[in-house]
Amino acid sequence: MVCVMGFKKLIKLAIVFLWFGQVFGQTGWTEPLANNYDSEAIQNDGSCTYDETILIPESSVSLEESMRETSGLIYWMNSLWTHNDSADSNLYQINPANGHLLSSVALNSVENIDWEDIAQDENYVYLGDFGNNLHGNRTDLRIIRIEKASLVRKLPQLDFINFSYSDQTDFTSQEFNNTDYDCEALIVYGDAIFLFTKEWVSHRTKLYKLPKTPGTYVAQLEDSYDVQGMITGAEVNEDTIVLSGYNDLVMPFLFLLYDFDEEDFFGGNKRKLELSLFLHQVEGIATSNGLNYYITNEQVAILGIDPQLHSLDLTPYLENSTLGLDSPNVKNNLEIVPNPGTSKVEVMGLENDYPITFQIVDMMGQVLQKGELELQQPFIDISELSVGVYVLMFPKANNQSLLLVKK
Repeated sequence: MVCVMGFKKLIKLAIVFLWFGQVFGQTGWTEPLANNYDSEAIQNDGSCTYDETILIPESSVSLEESMRETSGLIYWMNSLWTHNDSADSNLYQINPANGHLLSSVALNSVENIDWEDIAQDENYVYLGDFGNNLHGNRTDLRIIRIEKASLVRKLPQLDFINFSYSDQTDFTSQEFNNTDYDCEALIVYGDAIFLFTKEWVSHRTKLYKLPKTPGTYVAQLEDSYDVQGMITGAEVNEDTIVLSGYNDLVMPFLFLLYDFDEEDFFGGNKRKLELSLFLHQVEGIATSNGLNYYITNEQVAILGIDPQLHSLDLTPYLENSTLGLDSPNVKNNLEIVPNPGTSKVEVMGLENDYPITFQIVDMMGQVLQKGELELQQPFIDISELSVGVYVLMFPKANNQSLLLVKK
């Protein structure tokens, strides 16, 4: 079976190949899962729409009382790592399968003023001490950078990325939960850190960018988007970002961002999934592989809600967009005609390779059709395929692949 995680670069390369030279190619709704999908659109204009979807966790387990204010989450060393959002200066390592505490590491040299999220790259963990909902006027916002090797030794080596917001000029004390300069979500993407604000007033989120090296910076405002809620966590895998949050009624949701260009995170597909966890204050989010995700919620004692770890399978929503391992070979002189097609298609450029076996694979990696092409019979019958996007592969020819669209 073809690995699901091998399709991201394939899709991008194949699209470029199929439509190379069409400078003025049609833009529109390129997402096959969208309810306004346009099979002839080749450039995503970010306008895909989706039916309302409520997602039920695969499993939910309680966390220990020591993690009652769990706020951020990462997946590292086959474990989940979390932290509380105030007072407690420990990182907690937990078992993803059952939520049991495996170990803790004390960051004794730093105070937990308001730790709200955690992110990582290959060498460091980044801990966001940037919660600002009390009065909205903090001038000591920072990200604590921790060397991963030192965490393994339980002798954490720390340095700091201090920052302010480029557009915040008013530091007047506000009422509790009445600011648009709170932040509970960050990701590390490329050579930079990106912050997604939690806006209690506007219910939008603003995107800020700053370096991921120690120093003091002004976080630059890059973009904003109306998420109709409050963002509490973020996770990035390859070129897919998943935000967690909740609305005024504490109905939690995920916000999926994918198929965007470079750092234009809100320029691609944007899909909101409601979670069947009413009144659960969802905070941290992490993934083990880009398709299976974990989220945590804080304790709400008055409602009898424990701190919990939930597992979610986002495969049905991200199978076409999450990521690839290695990009397959694409032979530049191959072309499917017609493409999109409805009944029979021919692969041009194979004349010297006949006979040749082929497979048609869906975005889950399932082989739907296979056969052999010959010089006298060069056509592939796709009439039985459902409308959608597929990969046409030639396994015995260096796994050459083409994108096939059925309309």
